[in-house]
Amino acid sequence: MTIDQTTVERIAKLARLEIPAEEKAGVAKELNNILNWVAQLNEVDVSNVEPLANVNDKSLRARADVVNDGGKPEDILANAPSSTADFFTVPKVVE
Repeated sequence: MTIDQTTVERIAKLARLEIPAEEKAGVAKELNNILNWVAQLNEVDVSNVEPLANVNDKSLRARADVVNDGGKPEDILANAPSSTADFFTVPKVVE
């Protein structure tokens, strides 16, 4: 499949792009190069390649889900401007 200037004009119209007349030949050449490259990719034998959902097909390192720095509400609330019963208190913002 080759792309000529008429096809470039149609693509530009559909994409709502304004391509100056002197650039249409260059755009046609670039689009033809892209299509040729895609045609080369279609020639590659991928019959033995499994589909890939992620390039990093590894699982993340997991760690135990344990509390490792809790149980000291006094230290946590020491810098809070206001607290009530081991909780931060904030001013009311919605009336």
